[in-house]
Amino acid sequence: MKKHLSVRYGTIQGCYWMGYAALMGYASVYLLEKGFTNTQIGLLTAVGCIVSAVLQPALASYADRPESPSVRTMLLGANLIQLVLIISLAATAESSSMVVRTLLYGASITMLMLMIPFVNSLGMETIRQGEELDYGIGRGMGSVAYAIASWLLGRLTASFGADMIPIWAIALTILFLICVFRFPFKKDRKKAEAEKEETGAAGPVDFLKRYPSFVVVLLGCILIFMSHSLINSFNYQIAMAKGGGSGEMGNAMTISAVSELPTMFLFGYLLKKKSSVFWFRLSGLFFVLKSIGTFLAFNIPTYYAVQPFQMFGWALINVACVYYVDGIMEPQDSIKGQAYMAMTITAGNVMSSLFGGWLIDAAGVGAMLICASLAAFIGWLIVCLGSKEAKTA
Repeated sequence: MKKHLSVRYGTIQGCYWMGYAALMGYASVYLLEKGFTNTQIGLLTAVGCIVSAVLQPALASYADRPESPSVRTMLLGANLIQLVLIISLAATAESSSMVVRTLLYGASITMLMLMIPFVNSLGMETIRQGEELDYGIGRGMGSVAYAIASWLLGRLTASFGADMIPIWAIALTILFLICVFRFPFKKDRKKAEAEKEETGAAGPVDFLKRYPSFVVVLLGCILIFMSHSLINSFNYQIAMAKGGGSGEMGNAMTISAVSELPTMFLFGYLLKKKSSVFWFRLSGLFFVLKSIGTFLAFNIPTYYAVQPFQMFGWALINVACVYYVDGIMEPQDSIKGQAYMAMTITAGNVMSSLFGGWLIDAAGVGAMLICASLAAFIGWLIVCLGSKEAKTA
């Protein structure tokens, strides 16, 4: 029953990231068609991410308790709520007011972001229980799926309009539910209880005091992910500024996602050469290079040429940070650690959403990309200064 766990976990990652491609990657396409401005889109995604950022540590602390439901059970519950929200969004696409659309889409973003630490923890807890699972392969399958989704959605929206986006999200949410339900995972409550008694439970303040260097790393990651989100959340506007549209945006996202695959699938090999902290630090440099390259790109071909920087940027940090956090945390803090790291993605999304749309409306895409480059550079320096060698690779 537990054979090929890497592939089975990869289907969970795949369904999640295909849904993410729709709700976050194509948010601007959908919301612009529904009458939102760039500033309004930014505020909407920011509020959804803020709510998620508030809830993530609390839910993670609850999930780390021995008596709490398993990570798998919590993922199933979150996805059922997500399914109801997206069905409601699709069903009321033409009849609902702007306020209803805002609430439904914002809540969908909140649930989407809430699931990141639990998807990651499902894989890492399975590994910690002694099962044969390669997280890099699983996450790589997620990138394959994201690439496929980006390419298909670019063509579907160009041919049939933005209403295809929530329909796609519904289908992927249902597939995600099935894959998580069938994944063979049970929480090791006896081990969790023993770990809790040995070191004690940590609240947010105690947790951050226990790992002071981790706080520095989190600050750097917020800026790195802000840069990443400025480009990803406003990819449609960038593509238009370079002379393209939704189809070209989909192509760029596909090239970017495909570029991630070698890094993710071979990360187990990379860990044998250098520690997770080395790859974690290196990833920040490539966020800097991609953001500067995106700014300098002067047409669609040069915009496409920048996308392979994703290979050692987003691809590398996505896997390396999960191993890094797992390596510096005590076992009873692992889900909290993943949640705080996921919260940096959420915080980066919030900051980019608050300022990105406003910057584009006020000063243009170029000004937004300059800010993205500066954020990536400062964040990279902070991560290099704050990160330390993990107890494990």
